[in-house]
Amino acid sequence: MKFRTYILSVFVASAVAVSAQVGTGLASSHAPTTQKTSKNTVALAKISAMASKPVVRVNGAELTEVDLTREMYAIFPYARQHNGFPKDMEPEIRKGAMEMLVFEELLYQEAKRLNLTVPPERMAKAEVAFRKQFPDQQTFQQYLKAELNGSQQAMREKIRRSLLIEKILKVQVSQKAAVTPAEAKTYYDKNPKLFEHGETITIQTISIIPPEDASAPIKEEAKAKIKDILRLARAAKTPRDFGLLAEQLSDDDWRTKLGDRGTVDVSKMPPEVVKAARAMKPGQVSDIIQLSYAYVVFRLNAHAPAGKTPFADAKTKLIADLQKEKTLGIRAALNQQLRKNAKIEVL
Repeated sequence: MKFRTYILSVFVASAVAVSAQVGTGLASSHAPTTQKTSKNTVALAKISAMASKPVVRVNGAELTEVDLTREMYAIFPYARQHNGFPKDMEPEIRKGAMEMLVFEELLYQEAKRLNLTVPPERMAKAEVAFRKQFPDQQTFQQYLKAELNGSQQAMREKIRRSLLIEKILKVQVSQKAAVTPAEAKTYYDKNPKLFEHGETITIQTISIIPPEDASAPIKEEAKAKIKDILRLARAAKTPRDFGLLAEQLSDDDWRTKLGDRGTVDVSKMPPEVVKAARAMKPGQVSDIIQLSYAYVVFRLNAHAPAGKTPFADAKTKLIADLQKEKTLGIRAALNQQLRKNAKIEVL
């Protein structure tokens, strides 16, 4: 379980995110240098202020607004593209980030109690990887000054902390949550109905959808368009080729996924589509099908009759699913155990 893999990159992201929130303009090559410098100074000052503002105390150890912001961006990374968090979601994101922040600190303290260590070579590699995230030495020094008072030793301790958290999670969670093929087979045998399935088809679609009250000329134009699309679709050699056509030409919302509807039970598909699919072989493209006022062609990628998924086919996903469920349970129990005697003060 790679629980800590995001930590180092998010370390940097908090600085970038705060810069974005105050409008640094650092990404604009057209902004005047003095303006960029001024806004960058404001951003760094804000990061520095956040780094000195404690938000929670865990057994005496204080964690800051910068630490919390980092967790918030880890939970909702899209905030970087949207200049912050959606107002209606921010309280819940902040609450979740606080929970994670406390859990991580408790893990770190437990790792120290257990005298866990990080090998020097692992530290060295992590430090090199961390530094590579900065575009240049000047940006690195700015970050160091704003968040860690210019201390490279403090930076190394932050990295060591992340690696210790990763290590204790591996020992206390990942290794305990491992699921063997034999365990998966036992679960498979005890829960046969979970692996039974109805008849399914796997398809990609391209749709032309004129308005419901379209005039006759517009309907004729739609028919002509779907005929051209059918010709191109049948010339497509692969699902990706068909998907690129869907992305460019389709009117339905599935175009954003290259027309891929995934694997669907036939009971959830229009009878016209099911009838056509049953007469096709994988890789073939259907004739034009009219569904209400829409015109559709689809590529059949797979067709499976009703039955039971063999263990050999189900094994990989089943192990992953069981491991995920087991991991969540073990993590929750560990969190509860660590909090039991901890002194946690939200400031």
